[in-house]
Parts: sequence; structure tokens; C-alpha cells
Amino acid sequence: MVANLNRLIMRIIALVSAVVLVQGIFTASLAQDLSAQRVKNLQELQTLQSEISLSEQRKQELANQIDSLEKDRATINRTLIETSTNSRNIEKRISKVEIRLSQLRDEQADVRVFLNSKKALLMEVLGALQRMGRNPPPALLVKPEDALSSVRSAILLGSVVPEMRSETEILLGQLKDLVRISNEIETQREALTVELVSLAGEEEKLNLLLIEKRKLAGQAQDKLLQENAKAAELAAKATSLNDLINSLEVEIESAQQAAEAARLAEIEQKRLEEQRIATGRTFEKDEAFSDPGRTAPAISFAAAKGLLPQPVEGFQLASFGQNDGAGDKTKGISLEARENVRVISPADAWVVYAGPFRSYGQLLIMNAGQGYHIVLAGMEKINIQPGQFVLLGEPIGTMGAQRIASAGLVDVNTTKPILYVEFRKDGKSIDPNPWWSDNNKERTTDGS
Repeated sequence: MVANLNRLIMRIIALVSAVVLVQGIFTASLAQDLSAQRVKNLQELQTLQSEISLSEQRKQELANQIDSLEKDRATINRTLIETSTNSRNIEKRISKVEIRLSQLRDEQADVRVFLNSKKALLMEVLGALQRMGRNPPPALLVKPEDALSSVRSAILLGSVVPEMRSETEILLGQLKDLVRISNEIETQREALTVELVSLAGEEEKLNLLLIEKRKLAGQAQDKLLQENAKAAELAAKATSLNDLINSLEVEIESAQQAAEAARLAEIEQKRLEEQRIATGRTFEKDEAFSDPGRTAPAISFAAAKGLLPQPVEGFQLASFGQNDGAGDKTKGISLEARENVRVISPADAWVVYAGPFRSYGQLLIMNAGQGYHIVLAGMEKINIQPGQFVLLGEPIGTMGAQRIASAGLVDVNTTKPILYVEFRKDGKSIDPNPWWSDNNKERTTDGS
């Protein structure tokens, strides 16, 4: 019995030492508040992302790739959209890794709290067992006068040892979980680093491609500056989105050209549709957006329902028509985005306005034809110009590192950047959700 007791004591000593060692490695304070731990985890991820940088050799390789492209509009557009798609796929994988890392950190914190709650009990019982080990109870048959002591020891051991065995098994299981969680955290961190490096490469390539596209556009900078200045004046005077759009399409040449191009595209789309009906040809929507050299929408905006991607990957925090807390209904949707993520054009459209406007912050207005306009707000940077025709999936701007207040956003409990999206038909806000593809429809307001 003494031998069994000594083995149990040694096992418990090793267990307590392991607990103390693991606690010392993974946290400076086991009583640390869980919300503070989550903030620390977010900062850790941000630091990791900021430390990722491309080597000069890799940058030169990417520059050489761009130089080797045919410098025509279709090629640049195709490469832009392909690169943007690659970047978006990497962003999805990064988001999954970040979610898993957050879950693991929470599990790790729970295990630490449990181990800490049991530390006092372990130490108390361990002390009793150690004293028994140094002064084991005498054998019952050696000296009759020791019978009382032996009985007392047996009672103590009978009550303590089984409980300690149970506690030991539970704690050993928790320690194994802590080691498993810690190993998976390290694996996920390594995977995150690889993905961030890949994303940095795609971002560098996108930057180079956008420079080339601006060169191809050949817009006169003096004229562009003049129009931007005039548009800013109109934005300062406008009292509503309708007022701004109407004044732009009356007084700004690039907006007038966009409106006229949209009108002509609508006429052409109707002609093609009538031709298809007359010849009995089937219209393949999946192939509609395959031409990267197009200078007008591939299909009418109304026909694009169920086909469009959301401009950023993210959960919908505010839906169309819900109470905004100020006695009104939301006129668009709010999407939570990752920091510094690229924003893509959700449709083929012409740029009407790009700049600050009232409480919207940086505002982008695009004319999608047929009286439809797309409004985006919340970006930190917009990299397209008024009058420019952009393709579905083409990068058009970048989110910031934190939430930027803008009109239409409900008071949601998040510090992440939020993109506000509004669809308008003939001057009235409409629900954009029917236009999103099935992949986007799976995202709900509760993040499930």
C-alpha cells in the first residue's frame, strides 16, 4: 500500500509541476480577463500581418510578370480580375484561420482557468500525501498499540486517495488538451503566415496592374482635376444622394458620358435580347461576363439577379429595411470586412462619383444602367476615377484598419471596418440581397 501511495504521490508531484510549467509558459496571469485576452490575440494577428513583407527579389519578379503582359485593355482587365479573385480566395482562407485561432485561444483560456481553480486543492492534498509519504502508517500487525494510528490512516487514505485519483485523471486530460491546443495554435499560426505572404504577393501584383490600367486609360490629368473639383463643389451643396446624382449627371461631363453610355447599352441589350428570342437561342448567363475587353455591361442589371458577388467577403451586420434606431429604416446593407481588404466592383458599371460626401465619408457612386445606381461607402481609399467603366470583380478600393462612420450604418458592436452598400432604382433605395450569388446568401446577420 505504501508503494502504491508513493507512486501516486510522484504522479501528482509531476502533474502539479507540469501545471505550473505550462502556466508559466503560456500566460503571465491565469486570472487574466478573457476579453482582454481576445484583444491581445487580435493585436497579435495584426502584428503578424504588419511584419509580413515581400523581398525585393519577389517584388522584381512580379514587376517582370506585369512587364511581360500585352499592354491592352482586355489583358490588363483579365489579369486584374484573376489576381483579385486569387486575393479574395486567400482572404477567405485567412478568415477561416483567424476564426479557428480565436476558438483555440478561447479553449486555451478555459483550460487555464480550470487548472488554476484546481491548483489550491491540489496543493492542499499533495501536502497531506507528502507528509504520509515521509511518515507512512505503521503495519497493523507489527505493534498492537499502533492499531488506532493504522485505522486512522486507512480511513484518511480511503477517503483521499480515490478522490485524488479522479482529480488526477481529470487534470491529466486537461493538460493533454492544453498541449494539443498549443500545438494546433502554432500550426495555425504557421499556416496564417504562409497565407499572408501569398496575399502580400497578390496585393503587390494588383498595385502594379492598377498603375498599368491608369496608364492605358490616358485620362487628361488637368481635365480630371477640374472635374473632381467641380464634383466636390456639387457634393458640398447637395442635400441628398438623389440631389448629388442628378446634379452630377447634369453638370459633370464624365457623369454625363456615363449616363449616355448606360442609355446606349440598354438599347443594345434590348436589341440583342429581341434577336435571341427571334432566333430561339438560349442566353447563357454563366458566360456573360467572360469578355474582359467589354466596354458596356455584359447583361442588364435586372437580369443579373442571383449572379453578383458582394464587394467584400464579410458577414452582413445590418440588412435592408431594418430599424436603424433613429426611427427610420436602413436603405442599404452593412458588411463587416477584414482590415485593409480590397473592395471589388459588384457589377459592370460606370463611375459617376468618387470622393467625400456628408456623413457617408468616402463615397462611390456607379451607374449600372436601366436607372440603377450602386452606392458604396466606408472605404479608406478609392482607386477608380469618374467616367471610368469597371467590370464585375475588378478591384475598386480598399477598406481601412478600423471602422469608419458613414451614413446607413447601424450601431453594431464591432471595431472592424464596415462597408455600406446601397442599390438604387430610379432614385429609390431597393433591397440588394436578391442580386447576390448563392455563396453570399449563405451569410446571415448572426454570422452563421
